[in-house]
Amino acid sequence: KVYCKWLSAKTGRYYRLPTEAEWEYADRAGSKTAYSFGDDPEDIDDYGWYYDNSDEQYQKVGKKKPNPWGLHDMHGNVAEWVLDQYTPRYEKGDGRVLANPLVMPKELYPRTVRGGSWDDDPEMLRSAARRGSHKDWSMQDCQIPQSIWYHTDATFVGFRVVRPLKTPTAEEAKAYEPELDIIREYKEAQTGKE
Repeated sequence: KVYCKWLSAKTGRYYRLPTEAEWEYADRAGSKTAYSFGDDPEDIDDYGWYYDNSDEQYQKVGKKKPNPWGLHDMHGNVAEWVLDQYTPRYEKGDGRVLANPLVMPKELYPRTVRGGSWDDDPEMLRSAARRGSHKDWSMQDCQIPQSIWYHTDATFVGFRVVRPLKTPTAEEAKAYEPELDIIREYKEAQTGKE
């Protein structure tokens, strides 16, 4: 989120992380199958980096086939941060159709990451696959307390940004900006300040 705020200020255009629903919509690219390219995990080698083909590291973006909408690396390479707080019941929902669902974050952990990574099996690269973040992902952060976004224990996580067609109002944008209270509490907990 901080990077998106910086990028927006630098370019004069509004950028943010996608919501979980937006991410899945882009990943599926109109498909209703397990992967954007179909249901057969045997075809994953053509579209994504995962445990068996990644040489145990992330790869340069764009080396695999894109999804039907031209987006590369939606399946694997790095799992991607989205705006939403992680909730185990996301898949079930309550039957209502929402215009743009967002599970507003109330805590620093767990947050949602999507897409699977170079360190996962094909099952975790499915369009519907998701996981919650964990505080252990930042255990070796050499910059704490100065930076809490340097996830040295999460080399399998990255992000992509979206630029909405319509710039949100100041009130709408608050949902997409860093939660300073959460960040402050995390820093205080790491440094022992109260």
